[in-house]
Amino acid sequence: MKSQPIHPDFDRVLLNEKEIETICKELGAKLNKEYAGKVPTILAVLKGVTPFLTDLSKEFTFYCDYEYVASSSYHGGVVTSNWVEIYLWPRLTLRNKDVLIVEDIVDSGLTIQKIKQKALSEGAKSVKVVTLLDKPEGRKTKFVPDYIGKTIPKLFVVGYGMDFDEKYRNIPYVGVLKPSMINMNPKDYPWKKGE
Repeated sequence: MKSQPIHPDFDRVLLNEKEIETICKELGAKLNKEYAGKVPTILAVLKGVTPFLTDLSKEFTFYCDYEYVASSSYHGGVVTSNWVEIYLWPRLTLRNKDVLIVEDIVDSGLTIQKIKQKALSEGAKSVKVVTLLDKPEGRKTKFVPDYIGKTIPKLFVVGYGMDFDEKYRNIPYVGVLKPSMINMNPKDYPWKKGE
């Protein structure tokens, strides 16, 4: 697998494609043990989780169902807020189901905690959380994911599904955005040119 050159808006690569592949294989092996003989409902947190969910799912040896949830605590910024909004939730019941929430990154913990609580309140038999990245320095609540791909310091990361102003999700690795991009006036973003 040939790696792409680093994106010009990135300060550095945090996780390259090979490292992500290794993480998915390691997490997949753990989840295969956890859910052997079970049929969990995968609750995927949109939008950022899409690439991770796709690659992680390739490792599953168990039967599973897929549902999606969409929520936000960033609301357009780079720092998570205390207000969490869930605006998409499964129509099918979670009652008596083993639920596996798949997330790209756990930062403040507020969003994932709210999703987990809602699943439990609907009668889920069990609720576990797997995340590609965990950023405990950003935590605003006592929440620890059950399965963690990599623990990272308090950095603003993008790529591999994670975004800044809805951009960079298509980059196949995780990078640290340059401070100059984060601090740039929104009207000067490269993608705003020509508007």
